[in-house]
Amino acid sequence: MQEKILVIIPTYNEKENAEKIVRKVFSLEKSFHILVVDDGSPDGTADIVRSLIPEFNERLHLMERKGKLGLGTAYMEGFRWGLERDYTYLIEMDADFSHNPEDLPRLVNACHEGADVSVGSRYCKGISVINWPIGRVLMSWFASVFVRTVLSIPIYDCTAGFICYHRRVLETIDFGWIRMKGYGFQISMKYYAYRLGFKVVEVPIIFVDRTEGTSKMSSGIFGEAFWGVIKLRFRRIRKK
Repeated sequence: MQEKILVIIPTYNEKENAEKIVRKVFSLEKSFHILVVDDGSPDGTADIVRSLIPEFNERLHLMERKGKLGLGTAYMEGFRWGLERDYTYLIEMDADFSHNPEDLPRLVNACHEGADVSVGSRYCKGISVINWPIGRVLMSWFASVFVRTVLSIPIYDCTAGFICYHRRVLETIDFGWIRMKGYGFQISMKYYAYRLGFKVVEVPIIFVDRTEGTSKMSSGIFGEAFWGVIKLRFRRIRKK
């Protein structure tokens, strides 16, 4: 049976990028499917995606949610949706081109070569970030150092959001464990996967800050992640 690959893209006010990212992913040689999870974007992002569905037939899907419910819950709902439809690989990716769609085949290939989770990493080969202010680069770098130290995990980019999971990982992790709903969700998922014995590898990428649209980062997201990591360190991990 041919493997099915789903790219999950959460959106909130991404009208500048929505059509471009969909067309770019579908221009790749490998046959990816896309699920856009839109959190009630008032700028019409969902309408743009919906208008493209007839063109791409059964490869493009849209999940519309009421209100801004958070990155973590968007991915968890996307995972459940994809698992129910027998996708082999499920990939997290941003809509704003900070993650280069050209790297999607590299993430999948890393899983073909033995990884259970492949992480598009900004920091496994030095620092590979373009167009971020130096303060944000340092904050992100030290955040990963902090997480790696507290949780004792051998992952350089702990907060990365460009990730390919084999379905067996998502079938094993109990989403009820996930307490952090913002970017701390990314930390939790990598930690659980590693602690449950799955092979996590990092694939070096170049991260380019968005050129269109507005960043969703906030100080509250960092606060949630900081305290969440401390609590995570003392949580017992069991398979679902």
